[in-house]
Amino acid sequence: MSEQIQPTLNDIRQAAERLKGIAVKTPLLRSVTLSEAFEAEIFLKPENLQRVGAFKFRGAYNRLCQLTKAEKARGVVAFSSGNHAQGVAAAAKILGIKATIVMPSDAPVMKRDNTLSYGAKVVEYDRETESREDIAQAIADEQGAVVVPAFEDFDVICGQGTVGLEIYEQGRETDAEFDMFFSPVGGGGLMSGCATALKSLNPTLQIIGVEPEGFDDVKRSLSAGEICSNSRHTGTICDALLTHAPGPLTLKIMQEYVDSIVTVNDAEVLIAVKYAWEKLKLVVEPGGAVTLAALLAGHLDVKGKTICLLLSGGNVDATTFARAISS
Repeated sequence: MSEQIQPTLNDIRQAAERLKGIAVKTPLLRSVTLSEAFEAEIFLKPENLQRVGAFKFRGAYNRLCQLTKAEKARGVVAFSSGNHAQGVAAAAKILGIKATIVMPSDAPVMKRDNTLSYGAKVVEYDRETESREDIAQAIADEQGAVVVPAFEDFDVICGQGTVGLEIYEQGRETDAEFDMFFSPVGGGGLMSGCATALKSLNPTLQIIGVEPEGFDDVKRSLSAGEICSNSRHTGTICDALLTHAPGPLTLKIMQEYVDSIVTVNDAEVLIAVKYAWEKLKLVVEPGGAVTLAALLAGHLDVKGKTICLLLSGGNVDATTFARAISS
């Protein structure tokens, strides 16, 4: 893939205009419980309340709505473990576009079923032995369809960046001056977009990402100054954050804007999923709960700060959710 132009705040503002009235403007919630427990002003941005239950709808719609009439007629193809799949499928349904989604055979049943419910065709593959990129490209070549990347794409990043733009604007409405922002990190599309918006509007804001332990490709990539990949494709309950490696564009943006990355293990994530349900009355999937997990596990020094935790999705299957709340 050739090098892409880096998005700007203005590009993200344009994406917000395209999404107006289509995507949900999710609330910015101050948590009294967390604020008191950590002696900080703690706000939550619950993208689990977004269409399809995850932020991914934003980037998918911003990409698909700009396709030409001819491209829309040929359809789209995407590869995803679930949230991007649902985002593309839902956006395609709204726009009247045929969608094919390449999903791992071990993807959460809820995510697969939801993707099918939007009218998309699902093609399954084995994470360990097959390449989702190759399968998707073969389908695109055969059908003339447009490949919609999960994160390494200008318009997808701009769409995801509208989350950060909303956080800033909603913070101003409540007189919240954020010191720190925490986001889950998979391939880096969400983080890249949010970091671009937030740092452009508040250059002193600390931007911190959270990855699953053992799948910290972004943390290692930032440290090495070059793309580092994960050696495994399975082995964490945070399926939404299971990516091979960041892309050249997302890494470039994160090198510029992200201050640090912390990691959390599965046990810490399960505690966070349970806490979100019990104390915050929110259903959050493991990958979407990693920022809360990092806070609860004591990995974040937030005392006296005003912070925002992004909860990126809520598509958790029944088995995993039961495991979390019964632990």
